[in-house]
Amino acid sequence: MSLTDRAGLPDFPFRRGAHDRLTELRAEPGVVDRAWTDPATRVLVVDEGRLATRADHRGLEFVAPADAPAGERMLLGALDGTTYLLVLARHAPQSPVSDELEVSAAAAAGPRTAAELVSLRRMALLLGDPEASLAAHAVALANWHQRHPRCSACGAATIVTQAGAARSCPDCGALDFPRISPAVIMTVIDDDDRCLLAHNAVRDEVWYSTVAGFVDPGESAESAVAREVREETAIEVDRLTYLGSQPWPFPSELMLGFSAHARTTDITVDGTEITDARWFDRDMLRAEVEAGTLVIPTTVSISGALISRWYGGELPTRRTG
Repeated sequence: MSLTDRAGLPDFPFRRGAHDRLTELRAEPGVVDRAWTDPATRVLVVDEGRLATRADHRGLEFVAPADAPAGERMLLGALDGTTYLLVLARHAPQSPVSDELEVSAAAAAGPRTAAELVSLRRMALLLGDPEASLAAHAVALANWHQRHPRCSACGAATIVTQAGAARSCPDCGALDFPRISPAVIMTVIDDDDRCLLAHNAVRDEVWYSTVAGFVDPGESAESAVAREVREETAIEVDRLTYLGSQPWPFPSELMLGFSAHARTTDITVDGTEITDARWFDRDMLRAEVEAGTLVIPTTVSISGALISRWYGGELPTRRTG
């Protein structure tokens, strides 16, 4: 089993912030321009959520400012004495490989042409904490800037300000900051220590995962847990325990992980978002995964980490041969 924290969650990507975001410098005029003139500064190129990667396919490619392409420049922060910037490029070469989330580290490191841009989803299992911290920040920031080029108040075209931490409107003076969408994700455990897993309509037939959903405006995370479980499966829960969070920059979620106790066990799915839900004990889960009749998330996501915490060890995988 992977290294766990005090909540018993196995490790998963993006959970630790390793770089100093230098928030105190964002309002300083010219902070990005000054960093750009320093040859020791390193630049991460992002285009449509994809990141430049090293030629060995096992990490990010950081370049000197002189070698970076044109694009909007933003401050990521500092790490081990080095300043890191983000360049939001446009239409750079992209890898032709699949953008599926659940991939193995071996598949992610498979053959492809160096200097292509690769999805963070594909790279997630290969990055250590320092690179993962910078990458998650960069992709989330890039996604927001690319999706929100206009003023939310008057609709005019906006410009990057505060070193990339905001966009300002030259017409009405409004200042827009990135928005994060909080979502709850939870293991639901009954009195027999069974875990509830559900099938989402958009996934493959054998794919089952934890219940999850977005927090509504004016709603607490705890209330969202109870509401989402009830709406999707008709199960009532209590005794909620917060276990941890994962930034999920695809494009802008923050996943809040919980465990909840099931007060009831009769399942009625909504039939729209969730087409099936089932109770699993550990023996049943292992047998179905090994037989290939069930696919569950890996610990690339907090969903897999939550299931692994309940399972009590490394999650089973399908046997081959």
